[in-house]
Amino acid sequence: MNRKLLFAIDDNQDITRAGLRGYISSLFPAAQIAEPADRKALASTLSDSPDAVVILDYTLSDFNSVDELLVMVKRFQHAQWILFSAELSETFLRRVSGEDNIGIILKENSAEEIIAALQAAADRRRYICRQIESLLAGAPSQPDIAQVLTPTEIEILRLIARGKTVKEIAAERISSIHTVITHKKNIFRKLGVNNVYEATKYAIRAGILEMMEYYI
Repeated sequence: MNRKLLFAIDDNQDITRAGLRGYISSLFPAAQIAEPADRKALASTLSDSPDAVVILDYTLSDFNSVDELLVMVKRFQHAQWILFSAELSETFLRRVSGEDNIGIILKENSAEEIIAALQAAADRRRYICRQIESLLAGAPSQPDIAQVLTPTEIEILRLIARGKTVKEIAAERISSIHTVITHKKNIFRKLGVNNVYEATKYAIRAGILEMMEYYI
């Protein structure tokens, strides 16, 4: 491999970065490794090394939306991207799967698949893990959240997931507490969730709440 190989690891979990550094150093001893702290630093890294391999945990990143991510992917079209997350929504996966320079693996995947993804990216190919390939090969398994919840319920779910209490939501929406409680019960029933934690997780995976909003 004649070109200078650089891996940019954009992941805020120490254990993940350490593990990836180990794999990369073992597979590509001469490769350089950068660890941009946010999307601004990542853009700077790619400006200097436009053909880098980017390993990104989208769910832990500060990208505000999938559209914002795809804008950067288009901007740095010579880079190879590996999306490496614990959970990604089916809607998100179908959006990004059309990009030839985006590979996808999960943090629960075996070492064999992680190594295969790294080798493929270094060779300017994309690798999609078997689990995601099977998902994308079939018809969408879950309806879009807009088909499950009303616009009002979606907005209330977003507020619930952001940590708002029923009283706060009622005041913000100029509504009664009883009405908000009824909406909350209907949301939980329709989504098949039992508590705020599960509802928040659903909201993030469905793309109506970004991780950045969750941590504010």
